[in-house]
Amino acid sequence: MTPPPSGTPAHPSYPPPLTSQERGLASVVTPQPPTATARPAQPRWARPALLALLLVTAVLYLWSLSASGYANQFYSAAVQAGSESWKAFFFGSSDAANSITVDKPPAALWPMALSVRLFGLGSWAILVPEALMGVATVGVLYGAVRRRFGAEAGLLAGGALAVTPVAALMFRFNNPDALLCLLMVCAIAAVLRALDDGRTKWLVLAGVCFGLGFLTKTLQAWLILPALAVVYVCCAPVALRRRFGQLLLAGLALVVSGGWWVAIVELWPASSRPYIGGSQHNSFLELTFGYNGFGRITGNETGSVGGGGGRPGGGGGWGETGITRLFSSDMGGQIAWLLPAAVILLVAGVWVLRRARRATAAEQAGQRAEFLVWGGALLTTFATFSFMSGIFHQYYNIALAPYIAALVGMGAALLWRRGGRGASLVLAATVAVTAGWSYVLLDRSPEWLPWLRWTVLGVGLVAAVGLLLPVRAGASVRNGEPVGDGKPVRDGGPARAGAPAGAGVPLRGGRRVAVLAAGLGVVTALAGPLAYTLDTVNTPKSGSIITAGPSVRGGMGGPGGGFPGGRPPGMWRGNNGGTAGGAPGGGQGAQGGQGAGGPQGTNQATRQGNGRAGNQPGNRAGNQPGNRGRLPGQAAGRQGTGWPGFPGGAGGPGGLGERGAGRMGGMGGLLNGSKVSAKAKTLLEKDAGDYTWAAAAIGSQNAASYQLATQKPVMAIGGFNGSDPSPTLAQFKAQVADGKIHYFIAGGRGGPGGGQGGSSKITSWVTKTFKKVTVGSATFYDLTRKA
Repeated sequence: MTPPPSGTPAHPSYPPPLTSQERGLASVVTPQPPTATARPAQPRWARPALLALLLVTAVLYLWSLSASGYANQFYSAAVQAGSESWKAFFFGSSDAANSITVDKPPAALWPMALSVRLFGLGSWAILVPEALMGVATVGVLYGAVRRRFGAEAGLLAGGALAVTPVAALMFRFNNPDALLCLLMVCAIAAVLRALDDGRTKWLVLAGVCFGLGFLTKTLQAWLILPALAVVYVCCAPVALRRRFGQLLLAGLALVVSGGWWVAIVELWPASSRPYIGGSQHNSFLELTFGYNGFGRITGNETGSVGGGGGRPGGGGGWGETGITRLFSSDMGGQIAWLLPAAVILLVAGVWVLRRARRATAAEQAGQRAEFLVWGGALLTTFATFSFMSGIFHQYYNIALAPYIAALVGMGAALLWRRGGRGASLVLAATVAVTAGWSYVLLDRSPEWLPWLRWTVLGVGLVAAVGLLLPVRAGASVRNGEPVGDGKPVRDGGPARAGAPAGAGVPLRGGRRVAVLAAGLGVVTALAGPLAYTLDTVNTPKSGSIITAGPSVRGGMGGPGGGFPGGRPPGMWRGNNGGTAGGAPGGGQGAQGGQGAGGPQGTNQATRQGNGRAGNQPGNRAGNQPGNRGRLPGQAAGRQGTGWPGFPGGAGGPGGLGERGAGRMGGMGGLLNGSKVSAKAKTLLEKDAGDYTWAAAAIGSQNAASYQLATQKPVMAIGGFNGSDPSPTLAQFKAQVADGKIHYFIAGGRGGPGGGQGGSSKITSWVTKTFKKVTVGSATFYDLTRKA
């Protein structure tokens, strides 16, 4: 072997690739070619630690899972339909007779429908696949971060994701967001592997993940695509021309994996497939680019229940837009616990690695590329969520959770190993900022665990000071001399046993203080979100709009969810457990204490002023001043400040449907379905086999309640919002004449257009033409008997 020229060091001047010895044993690392990166074995404790993390995550996400019942009945009904009919499975139909689809592509329904086919219809069969997706997401995130930053960084990232409140919320729920989150993390992991070795297969795999993500939640899956493509073009270890060719192949994989289903649906004769829910012209492309696409950005969503287009603040009924949106009372506790820390560590990581060049410092250049990938995904998603004017729910923020967790794990590990004054100052500042921000978030629920916010603040400040003490004492050495300038440590010189070769080694006392301070810092950072997550896990969730954690001051607050920035006046709000679907649990006061519900759920009315109205048996009203008790199930709308399409902000119509006056659930059953009695169930099941649909109801949630109770097809007139033109009055009359529908379920209302459009015309025709049948508090019309 030819010796290096005189004056040339035998090793590069940058730290060698991370190894297990760097985290405990002295080692000598041979530099690798710039296009390849050494991947040493994990430390012995890494695999057991990973298994423990996954086990704890599984227990957390599976704990008391069945308490949420059918969770979001809108999707559960489609799952039930898919378990009965392969055609409904393929299209994502709301019922097995294929009248209309859900307003999303069907990929998220497929795992749940297969589970129900195997194990039968039930809460566990529907929700366990979602929980397992959460465990898988934590595992994939760990592996992606560990490759370049070590097992400690992977464990911190995985743990941070597992206890993020909105992640725990959605990995225990049956909305599409759980699968989308998993696919996005898998896509990023594949891109990172491509950045590592330049192999085309990893980019193709990423393209497949993005295609499947499109079949899960359409264009949201592509939010981070531009950022990832730019980073690959700039940082890939192959020739520039080859980079563009690889991206074209990845794009082809995306189109094929996401476009095959779209092509079939668009080419399938409309007369023999279900109506595309959420569209106004029975077109999936219209749904993709309109209601579920650019309409979410601009707020111009035809058929929506209210967007922000042209309204002050830009967010309309979904809260004001702006850079502080995700830090607001409704959003902060869901996702923002570690968001400031992630931004600080992203900036610090890119700054520390700013001069790395792949030709001379391959490992550092690779680390910088990973910061850019995760950081680009975070900033792109954050900007979109902050300024979109259309429909935006708190639980959408699960998309940010893995990006934040990854940056926290990577940044903390990088700065901790780097050592020196600069790194310690940044770590101390990060811990202090996180502790202070956690105090602010916890103080928004002053009656909930009041001791926790002070404990987090105090311990966090102690940890920050502890991280600074070794710096103040000059307690690190390089080549035997104390240093503290934060510069990279060079090889050579004696190193204390147990330290990596060439690393800056803290003095014994300073190291112990720093390790203890680091441990306290991690506890401080995760204590608040963990408390929120435990509250979430122990509170049943159901309905269309849910949130994690306790009630909060200054916003919609509390468990069960609502509309960011305040719900529409006079609107009933979906709650944890206490929902129309009969899931166990209870509701909560708008800003007061969490309510306690009976075993059949709660029947809550709308809010009057700042308080919770209604004292239905099994429900306790919130403690907010201004709460006014009402007759059981009585709704109270607030006039004068109406929501688009709901003049005067009136509550759902009373006296109709299973819940009686004000008992149809959110907005006349729009956000939550109805509670189905045993007598009503028996009525619909009788002779149901003689009809295509046992019944028809306005809105998907109302139809879903009866469909899940009877396991018979129930037509959802108007789709989710009740505003889709399916079926038209003429079509409905023809189906009734052909003897395809047995009963019409009274009650429910559509969104804008639905109240004055096809659904109201159908209701008017039915009530004037057919015989009314009352079962308890429920009202039906027998479509085989004229009035």
